[in-house]
Amino acid sequence: MRTRLVLAALVALSTGCVSQGKFNEKALEAEGLTKNLTDEKAARAAAEAKIKELEEKQTALEQEKTALETRLNASENRLTGAAAERRALEEKNAQLAALNDELGRNAKKLAQAKEELEKKSSEYENLAQSLKQEISDGKIELSEMKGRMTVQLKDKILFASGSARVGKEGQDALVKIADALKTVKGRIVRVEGHTDDVPTGGGQFATNWELSLARAMAVVRSLQDSGVDPTMLSAAGYGQYQPLVPNDTPEHKSQNRRIEIVLAPGLGGR
Repeated sequence: MRTRLVLAALVALSTGCVSQGKFNEKALEAEGLTKNLTDEKAARAAAEAKIKELEEKQTALEQEKTALETRLNASENRLTGAAAERRALEEKNAQLAALNDELGRNAKKLAQAKEELEKKSSEYENLAQSLKQEISDGKIELSEMKGRMTVQLKDKILFASGSARVGKEGQDALVKIADALKTVKGRIVRVEGHTDDVPTGGGQFATNWELSLARAMAVVRSLQDSGVDPTMLSAAGYGQYQPLVPNDTPEHKSQNRRIEIVLAPGLGGR
């Protein structure tokens, strides 16, 4: 197994400085992601508009083809053998052939455009369908942006407080996620552990660094045991230093205690 562990600890900096720096970084990242989402929506709208335009053009071409065929048949019925009329029919036949060629090209472009739109979100749709109930219950959030898909699980669905052992409810959810990931190609799957800023109090896990990494590793092992290719998997623990929101209320602390399974394009198209 080539499972890779990532633990980004900055020993030389104080905890307070690291937390503020990461918070500012995440704020800037959030602004960038919002812009990326807007750009993605605009690109999708443009693609859908192009598809509609191609469909309308295809319909018009088919109607023109039908009209030409009708006129051609009528001309053939009235054909008296005159050379001029024969030449006119030959020209119409050439026009019809050209229209058929253009119709074929437009149909191919339309099929390619539709396939591109569907292909971008096929993995997302597979996961969304597999986790429909958990998403509906608010236990799991699924997002996709610029080729990067994230499955976010609340810590309470996976772990008891202070524990890094996956519970039955969490195991059931991870089996569903693993089933969807088995068909994924050309991606890396990074499991990221995050905590709130409440100290662990020592014991089995000296700090939130150890707790977040242990939880990420537990999820990696569960995914591998459920059949996910281990060469796709890696684990990272970020402790309390990449919060989604400030740790100023119990609800916000709950949001920050999470596991994120990130699917990103693999290096070298692997």
